[in-house]
Amino acid sequence: MIAAGGIEEFLFTIVDAMRIPVLLAVLLALLVTLYELGTFFVELARRRGGEGQAGLESASAAAMFALKQGDAPAAARALLSRATSESMADALTQIIEQRDEAEASDRMAKILADFDLQSLRRLERTRMMVRFGPALGLMGTLIPLSPALEGLAEGNVQLLSDNLRVAFSVTVMGLLIGAIAFAVSLVRDRLYAQDLSDLEYVATALEPDAP
Repeated sequence: MIAAGGIEEFLFTIVDAMRIPVLLAVLLALLVTLYELGTFFVELARRRGGEGQAGLESASAAAMFALKQGDAPAAARALLSRATSESMADALTQIIEQRDEAEASDRMAKILADFDLQSLRRLERTRMMVRFGPALGLMGTLIPLSPALEGLAEGNVQLLSDNLRVAFSVTVMGLLIGAIAFAVSLVRDRLYAQDLSDLEYVATALEPDAP
């Protein structure tokens, strides 16, 4: 019984010591999520007014014509107007540069694969927040319950109220973080898939033997 009591007290001490770090982690997660939400709105603003598939086909045709004339800068200007991000602009530039190189098809595949990996890397933060937000919220809810129950047992209503307020606030923050991160990740996943599809179209359209 003594050993069991010592273990319980040790675990309680560890959990109680996690109170401030968990609250700070929730605050940091909220800041990261809000930052990602802001960059997400910037990405959406860049995509407004696009001409869709027709614009992509027109830009690819203009780039192909410029390349046949030996004017690579003009081809780059035509395609970069369709870029929705710096990473997509870099990929388009590399496609033009590698078009006439040896083993161009392998190089194109590598460019597209690297772009896909960069897109996944950009999605990692919000995808992690989808899990971290509710997990931190649950931890931040359960940790204050122990002193809250202690206050209830001692008749200390103020201690009970303060700890319950912290618990409920952290719960709401965790759910909010998870909800925002999930929405951003869901839409970004579709947008980045569209970007990759556009790059694949451009890479095929600019092949030297393309009609």
